[in-house]
Formats: sequence, structure tokens, C-alpha cells
Amino acid sequence: MDLRLYDTLTREKRVFTPIDPARVRMYVCGPTVYDYAHIGNARPVIVFDVLFRLLRHLYGAEHVTYVRNITDVDDKINARATEEYPSLPLNEAIREVTNKTDKQFHDDVAALGCLPPTVEPRATEHIEEMKTLIERLMKSGNAYVAEEHVLFSVPSMKDYGKLSNRPLDEMIAGARVDVAAYKRNEMDFVLWKPSKRGEPAWPSPSGIKTQGRPGWHIECSAMSWKHLGETFDIHGGGIDLVFPHHENEIAQSRCAFHTSVMANYWMHNGFLQVEGEKMSKSLGNFVTIQDVLATPMSSLVPIANDEGPTPIFAGWKERWNGLCARFAMLQTKYSEPIDWTTRRFNEAGDELYRFYEVLRDAYYDTSLTREVPDNLLAALRDDLNTPAAITTLRATAKSQDVSALGAGLSLLGLLDDEFVRRDDLLLFNHALSLTAEQEAMVNARNAARVRKDWKESDRIRDELAAMGICLRDNSDGTTTPESAR
Repeated sequence: MDLRLYDTLTREKRVFTPIDPARVRMYVCGPTVYDYAHIGNARPVIVFDVLFRLLRHLYGAEHVTYVRNITDVDDKINARATEEYPSLPLNEAIREVTNKTDKQFHDDVAALGCLPPTVEPRATEHIEEMKTLIERLMKSGNAYVAEEHVLFSVPSMKDYGKLSNRPLDEMIAGARVDVAAYKRNEMDFVLWKPSKRGEPAWPSPSGIKTQGRPGWHIECSAMSWKHLGETFDIHGGGIDLVFPHHENEIAQSRCAFHTSVMANYWMHNGFLQVEGEKMSKSLGNFVTIQDVLATPMSSLVPIANDEGPTPIFAGWKERWNGLCARFAMLQTKYSEPIDWTTRRFNEAGDELYRFYEVLRDAYYDTSLTREVPDNLLAALRDDLNTPAAITTLRATAKSQDVSALGAGLSLLGLLDDEFVRRDDLLLFNHALSLTAEQEAMVNARNAARVRKDWKESDRIRDELAAMGICLRDNSDGTTTPESAR
């Protein structure tokens, strides 16, 4: 069965045919390292990690190159550096911010079960490639210099806008570009700009005397070219990047190399909401990956005894929460919007643990073939249909097909051997008994569930989880630590 992927550029699901099957190449836009990554940032990281795993399975790990960049030069970084380290010279402050945020991002995505990309280039390490592209664009007439800025001339590319397919007036209204008198056209965007006092600065492209720094869009064009070539197989990212970022990447790269395409397939994951609303700090629903990893456990707790919880391996809570978050994300098709809720997260943890219970007794039987089920592979080959793949996992768990279940979980990045083999991690903390207050909370939650007040139900559940009291909901009602098993 062929692998078929939906291509944003052609607006159709197409059979994936790599340019070179011995070197399948994918580029995904990574983080700008100025702040903690939020749960919306986690979605493309997880989605394209699954695609990376699938491509490795189909073509061989040694034949797949996955590039995910780090943006470490940006106005937001400069602003955060000034805010957090006002007493330091700006360059030193920027280094403090980017190093700290970069480490936190890598810790976060590792907890989400993501493999490291093949290459993870940093923008500041590719300034020369950016300048080379800019000079090519200037020579071809696709870029011009104005007041020490280099700008891409949008009218110079006749089919600009094909990826987003927006009317010109919408592109003008939606373009995140500065209004500037020196622009020939209001859609023109910056490739290079002069640095202000104290900002990071490099020698500018030929013909510009003052030192400067690159614009955002040229960074990804340069890094993808350096590590994947002038044309490659897949370019991915969030749907919010289609315009202007990916549109401008295409314009720069195609005009610099005189190619008909930059990437053969453009894939974008859908938006994420939190509890039914757009995530924003003003609404108080801004959730970082760190917040999710620190959420009180609702699915997994260590056995308690007279001396307290059984000691277990370092980072177990973050690793388990990361797997639960990953599982919750994959239950929605990557291209569709997703609503992140506490309830979704908790239910994902409960189900994932039940899968692990099926695996625990037999997973280390060396006679198991551990072949990925055909129907799970078929689901992933159909435009990365992870909800359908998870449906096959449920069937294999129900039939006690341990080999298929383990192989399927592994391909989806949901298998952690440490959790499978530890029999001192239980779904319920049986040694605890409920106080009168806690029993009243359980009763109040059951009443909220009857009237379908899910927000109140989840709130009470979270409070109990913070106390170490974990609940499971099933067709017979809610079980507590005392009544479980």
C-alpha cells in the first residue's frame, strides 16, 4: 500500500514519491527560543515525529533525514533578553535566554517521547548561507536595497501566493510586515536589516556598509538548502505558518535556485484550543508543556507504604505525563483542530495505562515477533491517520495480541519500557483511604457528571489527584482507591 499525504500546495492527497528513496528529506520549522514552549508548540513536534518514525520504518532509518531548526536570532529574543537581564550587555543577555530556553525545549520534547531530529541547525550558524541567498536574489532582480535594508520584491514572482491561495487584499491585510516608506510594494518583506545598537550584528551582504541581521523567513530557506538541498521531499509546520512564513520561504528559495518547487509536499497541522477557547495569556488559559508535565497524576501513582511512595526512576512523572499528552494529541487527526482539555488528558492516561497492563506479563517474551499490524500501518499510510491507528491498538489490546500491541505503540512513540516492566507502579494508590471531605468531593463530582457539568467534574478530579487520590470512570460508575480491584 502506498503512503499518501495531503499536500497543502496542491490541495489534494497524493501518493508520496521521494526524490531519492535512499535519502528521504523532511524539514520542519522549529522553535524561536525566547520562552517556554506551549502545548500548541507540542503538536507539530509530535505530529512530525510520528511521520519521521513512519518514514524510518518504510525506508530504513539510515535513509531518512529530518531537519528541525532552532531560531536563535529574533526581535522577541532581544526583547526577552532586555527584560530578564537588564544589567547584562545585550549579546550576553541573548545568549543566556537562548541557552536556557533551548535546553528547556529539548527536555520538554524528550518527555513527549520525540526522537531527536537528524540535524538541528541554529540560525546563527547559517548567516553565510543566508547572505549567499540574498545576494543571489539581488542579482536576479528579486530583491533590492533600500535604506540599508534588503527586501524581497513580491511582484517579481508572478505566482506568489499559491500556497495560502489568498486574494491579494487579504495577503496585504494579513502580512506581518512593518509599514515602511522605503518599500516599493507594501507586500515586500525584509530579507536583511540593519542592527540597532547592542543587537546581534554580522557583516551585511555585498553593497551594504552597515552591519545587520537576517529577517525571519530567509533563515529557514538557508538552513533547508544547507542540509537538504535546493529541492527536498516534505516541508512541515503549523497551519499558522502557511502565510506569510512558508509562502515567503517558497518565494525566496524558488527565485534563488530557479526551481519550480521548494518542497514536493507541504504538510500542516491544525490549530489547538484549550478547553474550547483560543489559548491566550489574557484568558488565563495559556498552558506550557512544562505545565502539562507537572500536572498531578491521574493515571499512575507509586505504591504507598508506611514509609511513603515507593522510590522509582528519576523523571518518571514528566515521562508519564509526556506520554499521556502525546497519546491525547494523536487521537485527533493531525490536520484537524484539536481541543486540549484536562478531561482528554486524564482519559488518555487511563487508557494508555490499560495498554501497559496488557503488555506487562508477556512483553519480554523473546519468542514474540513484534511486527507492526498491517491495519495500523495502513492507517498511518493514509495521510498519517493516527485516530484510526489507535483504533487498531484497542482491538489488539482487547484480543490480547501482545506482540502487535507493543509494536504498534512503539511505532507511534507511545512505548516506554521502563513503565512496562515496573510492577511497582499501579493505577490506584490502594494504601490510601478517603477522608470524609474526600468522600464528599467524590460524591460532588459524581453529581456533576450526572448533570454533565464536565468542567466542574474535571476540577474536582484534579483536586483529588493533587491529594494523591486517583479515580477511574467506567460504565459502572467511578471507582476510588478503596474499591478498585
